[in-house]
Amino acid sequence: MTPNYREFKTMIGGRQVTVEYGKYAEQANGACVVRCGETAVLVTVCMSATPREGMDFFPLQVDYEEKMYAVGKIPGGFKRREGRASDKAILTSRLIDRPLRPLFPKGLFNDVVVIATALSVEPDVAPEPLAMIGSSIALSISDIPWAGPTGSVVVGLVDGEYVINPDAEQREKSTIHLNLAGMKGAILMIEAGANEVTNDEMVGAIMFGQREIEKICKWIEEEIVPAVGKPKREIELYHIPEELDAAVRGFAAEKIDWAIETFDRAEREARQAQVEEETLAHFAEIYPENQREIKDSLYYLTKEKVRAKIFDLGIRPDGRGLKDIRPIWCEKHVLPRVHGSAVFTRGQTQTLTTCTLDMLAAAQKLEGLDDETEKRYMHQYNFPGYCTGEAKALRSPGRREIGHGALAERALIPVIPSKEEFPYAIRVVNDILSSNGSSSMASVCGSTMALMDAGVPIKAPVAGVAMGLIKNQETGEFRVMTDIQGLEDFLGDMDFKVAGTTKGITAIQMDIKIKGISEEIMHTAIEQANEGRQFILDKMLACIPEVAPELSKYAPRIISFMIDPEKIGDVVGKQGKVINSIIAETGTKIDIEDDGTVCIASYGDPESAQRAKAIIESIVHEPEVGDMFIGTVVRIKSEMGAWVEFAPGKDGMIHISKLSNRRVEKVEDVLNIGDTVKVEIIKIGEKGIDFKLLGKM
Repeated sequence: MTPNYREFKTMIGGRQVTVEYGKYAEQANGACVVRCGETAVLVTVCMSATPREGMDFFPLQVDYEEKMYAVGKIPGGFKRREGRASDKAILTSRLIDRPLRPLFPKGLFNDVVVIATALSVEPDVAPEPLAMIGSSIALSISDIPWAGPTGSVVVGLVDGEYVINPDAEQREKSTIHLNLAGMKGAILMIEAGANEVTNDEMVGAIMFGQREIEKICKWIEEEIVPAVGKPKREIELYHIPEELDAAVRGFAAEKIDWAIETFDRAEREARQAQVEEETLAHFAEIYPENQREIKDSLYYLTKEKVRAKIFDLGIRPDGRGLKDIRPIWCEKHVLPRVHGSAVFTRGQTQTLTTCTLDMLAAAQKLEGLDDETEKRYMHQYNFPGYCTGEAKALRSPGRREIGHGALAERALIPVIPSKEEFPYAIRVVNDILSSNGSSSMASVCGSTMALMDAGVPIKAPVAGVAMGLIKNQETGEFRVMTDIQGLEDFLGDMDFKVAGTTKGITAIQMDIKIKGISEEIMHTAIEQANEGRQFILDKMLACIPEVAPELSKYAPRIISFMIDPEKIGDVVGKQGKVINSIIAETGTKIDIEDDGTVCIASYGDPESAQRAKAIIESIVHEPEVGDMFIGTVVRIKSEMGAWVEFAPGKDGMIHISKLSNRRVEKVEDVLNIGDTVKVEIIKIGEKGIDFKLLGKM
């Protein structure tokens, strides 16, 4: 054991959590292993010695690694090693990042890298909240400047009771899955999915989790940091020289007032560009090497003035009041060959959403640390450069796109019908055509409409709206804005997204740029979001008031039924011979799951699926005396009888004496190979099935 080894223990949600320090990754600025049950997560933080040259933003990188050995699996793929991070790992990285980022000092441009690695995972103890706690501890005990600690928990609502860090069984029954991070007296990050819960239930969950978070923060602050924490490093932070800042403000203050007085976005941006050009030209000789500082001074001056206009006058950059929603227009069924499609436009934010239906076998296969192996409802979000007027080449989706798609997916999952009710795999794609804020919430609205256009029997329409915040840090006064646009998000203190039905909330995501929000702000934002959501739902339902009564003629018709799992081999046949013959004969697609669920898809001819179903039912049916079938003569022995195949791979014999009421000399006098006949079972014995002929078809 190393001489610096220390161990710290506490109870979180009724389970013991242990933090180990001084044993692993000793060269990192800060490192710890967090254990609970048989789950263990290693978290490390490192910071570069100097700022990156030319950096004008804080370069924080957070990565969550899923090691397949943590659950005793060998990765798939040719290389048999972990490759690109899974969507869930990327989403967990974002969960870790968001509460950490606001607490770093302004003007820090050194690279900071946080890596959380799941080393061992048991199903009842999720590693994600341990990774979030570990990141707070690693930063708190490091020499990296940071204003933590923070705490993190998952909150569930099981049988009317709130639960901290629910186990696998509780997660299955919970109507809320809330990822929450905060610090003493303030909430920093919210990420939640819910089954149409009320505002009070959601706020109750948040406050219940916050109380546990405050205990975690106290434990880190009072027990861990004093014992093993390093002195924080003195770093020269970037700042605008006071003399330059004062000069720029004196020259440009009235010009900025002129620039932002217009409510037209294009004109405002043109005026701002003109002010910047004039200011740079004015100070070109006085401060020839300080163009960056001059631009930064203009930015902060503009931010102050826009915020003051909202806070003091209640006037937003586009002229709206605090609760006003931008103009909305919608279209349904815009792409005739697509199974379902819609366009949702709110202000300058617009999404084209498509819905595609396929067999359950088309569900996304998952490989990760969870027991979940596939995803039947797939929701994807794309943000091409042209949606903001930028000349950017197309690229694979980044963390933001994956995060926005996951948020919209989470919002809609509670209303998606079960596979028993609607036996389809469903893929929804949001292509953002134009963006000026709240595109993720627009995608929730567009997706609801596309699903309804496709004929998916969703339980209720879902809409979403993004709330913003301007807070006076000195007085604590605040203003909450409904349906924020890009500038308000950029210059404001919060992006609080709420999605749900008329009945309740299905998803929440909150990011902030200040050090936490209060319960009062949260209540106000959720209530105001509810008003906005109802207004938006009315606009959507005016365009598409109900689910389409029929699927698109281009969508597959799928029927689903159960068979005895022990009969699956009979339906498939040796080397797939039987099932392939059914597919060839009927022109359908057939999938059979291990539990005996059979899905048959027909394309163009709905009756073909019923024919395939009848064939399969005939194969799995246990014949009884008196059963009648229509079959085909497949073999003849002239003086003995004819063999009739009544189901693929199944046949029986008609004895020559049962071919007619009169004497038959040879079988060929009555039947020939290939004849279609109707027969009745008269005997089932060890040697097989005996038929009597009822007639030729």
